[in-house]
Amino acid sequence: MKPLDILLKALRSREVTGSPEINISEILFDSRAVSAQPEGQTQLYVAQRGTQTDGHKYIPSAIAQGCRAVVCEELPENLDEKVCYIKVGDSSVALGMLADAFYDHPSRKLKLVGITGTNGKTTTVTLLQRLFMSAGHHAGLISTIVNKIDNEEIPTCHTTPDAVELNRLLSQMVEKGCQYCFMEVSSHALCQHRVTGLRFAGALFSNITHDHLDFHKTFANYIAAKKSFFDKLPKSAFALTNIDDKNGRVMVQNSKADIHTYSLRTAADFKGMVMENAFTGLHMRINNREVYFKLCGKFNAYNLLAIYGAAVLLGMDQEEVLTHMSLLDSAAGRFQMLHNQDGGTAIVDYAHTPDALENVLKTIRDIVGKEAEVITVVGCGGDRDALKRPEMAAIACKYSSKVLLTSDNPRTEDPQAILNDMLAGVPSNKSRQVLVIENRHEAIKTACMMLQSQGVLLVAGKGHETYQEINHVRHHFDDTEEIKKCFNIQ
Repeated sequence: MKPLDILLKALRSREVTGSPEINISEILFDSRAVSAQPEGQTQLYVAQRGTQTDGHKYIPSAIAQGCRAVVCEELPENLDEKVCYIKVGDSSVALGMLADAFYDHPSRKLKLVGITGTNGKTTTVTLLQRLFMSAGHHAGLISTIVNKIDNEEIPTCHTTPDAVELNRLLSQMVEKGCQYCFMEVSSHALCQHRVTGLRFAGALFSNITHDHLDFHKTFANYIAAKKSFFDKLPKSAFALTNIDDKNGRVMVQNSKADIHTYSLRTAADFKGMVMENAFTGLHMRINNREVYFKLCGKFNAYNLLAIYGAAVLLGMDQEEVLTHMSLLDSAAGRFQMLHNQDGGTAIVDYAHTPDALENVLKTIRDIVGKEAEVITVVGCGGDRDALKRPEMAAIACKYSSKVLLTSDNPRTEDPQAILNDMLAGVPSNKSRQVLVIENRHEAIKTACMMLQSQGVLLVAGKGHETYQEINHVRHHFDDTEEIKKCFNIQ
């Protein structure tokens, strides 16, 4: 419960119509959740302009259901004298600032570290949380897979929660003694101001490749969204960027934060070198210290460098960091390996962008060689960037002995239309290596039957997900479960 007039101090610019002398019990941006409250208090409805609908249309409904305080960018034609209206320039910005104030600024009471980039976010934040917990610290996690307060799991629906849920979650972490929180920061969340109002102790940049152009429209807009995260960091924060990515230095231009770099190719604050790469793990040199890790692949070498750099910048002893890192396993659905009785290996990975798919397949080829059998099962999501579909198929064909194109999360699109887009990327000389099996269950089953001794099967695209979304309905589907059935793994 917070007095509205106190909460409004969080907004730098606002026009108030009506009396703000009322207590706020909850902040909402969905009018359907509004309900009558006891005398002297109300829920605060924030009318946002979204991609699907405009919350301003539902102001009358919110008021009819008992709301007595409304934040909006445009006042309704007919004002209710019992309601306090707060007019702002951007409701989404206001929502972030108000949520931060309502929950007593939780991000200021722990060290909040965010990572943005196309690939590597989930692995990095997951392993950072595990690292700090193994070192005896209380730590929270906000990720694509799951949100966690120490070991307590909280289901998640978005890479970055909405501003209200995010501050509520951070507040719970503070109450339970968390000293750190590691979170993924998506480009959507940055554009939609879901992290507005939060104070970050550090920010990491992994890499950027073409993705989410259905939302951002242009690659320049996508880069600008990521860069905005670093532009808004305070002087007290650190910014750690991958300078092997051509946009790594661009990200931290004009940032007020303390800037640090990591690299596998050139001199950097945190310099790594891959000495050996195998399915059993990586042998690396990091800042002249040799270490063995359980993770494999060059892409994970970058993730490990980011984790090492962030931990050191947060004050952990370098030797302690490396000791704990050497014991870390991969995140769920990230290069997750399963073995059959004949010596074949299946790998489940979330790779759903061209760059991520190429990284995983390159890693497999680096380990098994050019002549080994590599079968790839891959699809593309519906209602998402269609430009990457032929590119995904072309990459799969480039590195694989056989490719099975299948359905991913078609959402509201025709699965066959998605597959036709992918087929456009299959080179003519590779067409005989490609099978199209729309049903994902059948595609995985067929690939497992095709897999020979010592061969490798990659099932890409869904990773940790335990559902397949078709026409707004999520049906249970788990790539790992499907492979275990085929391999007779209990």
